[in-house]
Amino acid sequence: MKKVSVLLMGIFLIMQAGAISAQAQKPDYEKYGKIAITVVQADYPEVEINDYEYKGRKTVSKNLVEDVFRFLVDDKGQKFNVIVTVQHDLKNEKLLSLKVTEQKEK
Repeated sequence: MKKVSVLLMGIFLIMQAGAISAQAQKPDYEKYGKIAITVVQADYPEVEINDYEYKGRKTVSKNLVEDVFRFLVDDKGQKFNVIVTVQHDLKNEKLLSLKVTEQKEK
């Protein structure tokens, strides 16, 4: 009975440690999301950013990926999307290129 209690307690502690570890991990695109936010705020200082969305990741080559972020911007009642594409190397975590494009609503 004592061995069963110790075993159950050990399993419980391992599960708790895993849950804490999972909560502490940040998405790997977060760094580039912050860069994207900074770029949009710098390029559009006088506008209101209403929405922000991570659109996903595309693999370009073995270690090279593109993360895409969409921002809904309101410029004096005219709303449009700003798309920020961040290309970076997964191995050395270096930013390789950043592209900002506007998508005006028709």
